[in-house]
Parts: sequence; structure tokens; C-alpha cells
Amino acid sequence: MIKVDELANALQVCLDSGAKKVLLPITSAADLGTVPADLVGSFNLIFYNSAEDAVFKVLGVE
Repeated sequence: MIKVDELANALQVCLDSGAKKVLLPITSAADLGTVPADLVGSFNLIFYNSAEDAVFKVLGVE
């Protein structure tokens, strides 16, 4: 999995667009410490481990 570059900027774009849930690769979890807490708290963050895992989580399949 490829981690998100400039995670704080990407999340700010999501917030500005009205997103409530954000799907992120687990490799980006380590970068959450660089993102302001109020920005992280604006979303329901959903992490995935693989492309298949992402699809299942988007569809709500366990």
C-alpha cells in the first residue's frame, strides 16, 4: 500500500468538500501525529490493509 503524501493537506481538502468518512491506507496511520487534532476529529477515519479490504469496507461488507 502506498501512504498518502501530505496527509494534513489531503484531509483539509476532504473537510472543505464536506466529507464525513475518509478511507486511508494503514501505512498513513503513522502520519496522523502530524495532523491537527481538530482536523482528525472531523472525520470517521477508516483504515484498510489491501485493495480488497478497501472495497469491502466501502461496501460495508465484513
